[in-house]
Amino acid sequence: MGKLLAVTTIMFLAVFAMAFRSEAALTMDNVPRIGIDELKARLNDPNYIIIDVRTAHDWDDSDVKIKGAIREDSYKIGSWLSKYPKDKTLVFYCK
Repeated sequence: MGKLLAVTTIMFLAVFAMAFRSEAALTMDNVPRIGIDELKARLNDPNYIIIDVRTAHDWDDSDVKIKGAIREDSYKIGSWLSKYPKDKTLVFYCK
């Protein structure tokens, strides 16, 4: 975990669950971002679900993984997004 937090180039996208009521309304311009320190403070918060959406190849080849993160295929978001509670904050790790 310390190795991950030391990587300063990693960006996190935090998308609040309420925003998923209108998936079409989401763009890169209006998606809130969360920094490493803020995410670290929330790792044990049950209201946050961390989803790793890197490609399978990038995920397999990486030594950097967030403990407790769930791996999902970003190209198949329509097939898995609805399984997450709408009252939780979803944090997408994509780099």
